[in-house]
Amino acid sequence: MSKVKTGFLVLLGLIWLAPVYLLIVNASKSVDGYDAKTVWKPAGFSLFANFGDAWSKAALGDTLVATTMYSVVAPVLAVLIGAAAGYAIVVLRLKRGFLWFVFIFGGTIFPLQMILMPLFSGYANSGLYDTRTGMIIVYTAISVPFSAFVMRNFFTGIARSVFEAAVVDGGGLFRIFRSIYLPMAGSALAAIFILQATFVWNDLLLGLTLSQSESVRPIMPALTGLQSTYGGAALPTVLAGGLLVSLPTVILFLAAQRFFSRGLALGQF
Repeated sequence: MSKVKTGFLVLLGLIWLAPVYLLIVNASKSVDGYDAKTVWKPAGFSLFANFGDAWSKAALGDTLVATTMYSVVAPVLAVLIGAAAGYAIVVLRLKRGFLWFVFIFGGTIFPLQMILMPLFSGYANSGLYDTRTGMIIVYTAISVPFSAFVMRNFFTGIARSVFEAAVVDGGGLFRIFRSIYLPMAGSALAAIFILQATFVWNDLLLGLTLSQSESVRPIMPALTGLQSTYGGAALPTVLAGGLLVSLPTVILFLAAQRFFSRGLALGQF
């Protein structure tokens, strides 16, 4: 029975890795060596040349700084705001706390496509369109509900006596939050940050809608320029660009895997 289970898991792993194999193999082919009929067969190794071609044609360097800023600042703000909301609702027992939680988490009810036009109109009228500040605000706002949901659940699992003992020792509300509850929730905060940073890095829709200039738009909308119907880059270059922009999220996950696994083990997801 164990062999059957192991074989089944290996089969699922191979199926999951098949698209990764296709991506790497075809991104490594030269422009002249690519053939749609032989996508499964390796042919030469021009991966680094394709990296350079994709980097220059899509102007990825101009968008890398902005995307890194969005992927770091917005998730950090969302994690802190969500943790503060969970702390106020659960620990401080905010009046009508459940209604506040429903109000915050209710932002996830409507599909993003449904609010896209009002969002665009509001950004255009307020002067936030095509600005880095505007992109950080929208990414933070979208990331807060999930963060608040997880942190509310996490703080629910902490004994009330922890807060009461801290109050007896003379701790202020903010100091208790900063010095006790945030350190206790370190693994959960790290897991939320990784998920939200990955979402922001991989975002295409908001970047296309709310930005235009190369210094503001995220890296994914810049990458789509390689797939233009007229004058677009060859497929190996496009695939190499996709592989290149996916590396930071892979590195982030591998570097913080220990925190992420510990956060998942808390059972709050």
